[in-house]
Amino acid sequence: MNIFPVNLSTVLVELEDLSQTLGLYDQLQREPIRGVTTMIPAARTLLVTFIPGRISVEALSRELRARPISGGSHQNGELIEIPVCYNGEDLDEVARLLSLSTDEVIRRHGAHDYQVAFCGFAPGFAYLAGGAGFDVPRRDTPRTRIPAGSVALAGTFSGIYPTDSPGGWQLIGTTPLEMWDLHREPAALLQPGMRVRFNATADAPERVSASVPADIKGDAETTPPPGLKFSNPDFRAFFRISAVKVRPLRAYPVPARSTSTPCAVPIGPLAIPQGPR
Repeated sequence: MNIFPVNLSTVLVELEDLSQTLGLYDQLQREPIRGVTTMIPAARTLLVTFIPGRISVEALSRELRARPISGGSHQNGELIEIPVCYNGEDLDEVARLLSLSTDEVIRRHGAHDYQVAFCGFAPGFAYLAGGAGFDVPRRDTPRTRIPAGSVALAGTFSGIYPTDSPGGWQLIGTTPLEMWDLHREPAALLQPGMRVRFNATADAPERVSASVPADIKGDAETTPPPGLKFSNPDFRAFFRISAVKVRPLRAYPVPARSTSTPCAVPIGPLAIPQGPR
């Protein structure tokens, strides 16, 4: 574990891999450090913001180094089920790369839960880890426009494009859910630590946006739109962050070394993100 000061109230924790990052993030959510206000995970780093009046950077560093850095189980995050019409342009190519039938790719993609590891590239874009354990390369030639709602694979990650944008991920399907909606609070549907399960649908229904309470800690009742299911009957609990306040959309992850060609220009411990190509 390496710890780098960013400013007077922020440190960057550098770890070996994604598993260690998620393990430390999981531990700090379950057993928060006094004075820590925000944690932003990335592929191999954790950005930690704290209140200097409550804990010094030296004390925070000692607390962080005292935590085990082995991977966590990540089984306790809120579960969201996302409907997917598996009609992606690259589905046949993905099946060929994995030496599977397209039906088996669809079955395996929906048979295991993914975890929202971190967010970056674009507002609302979540890197989903685990799941089926697929590992596929990005396309040799990126597309200039990928429609919002496209469900895609790259390296060991799955993801959903929140808006129309260029990209080089392999497209396997589409979902009607809006990943990013400025009229919703929070605007990003997926947050680090949450779990995602994909459910195959026969058709691609009309796009919908999951409405959430104006105050995620409020008591107002809110009904999810058709196609959006939560494992917890209390819909509000899905949007409640219990231990620390997380602002994942400010994350700029260092690319995972095992997934693809580097997509960032290193400048010391930080990097300039250029997104999935």
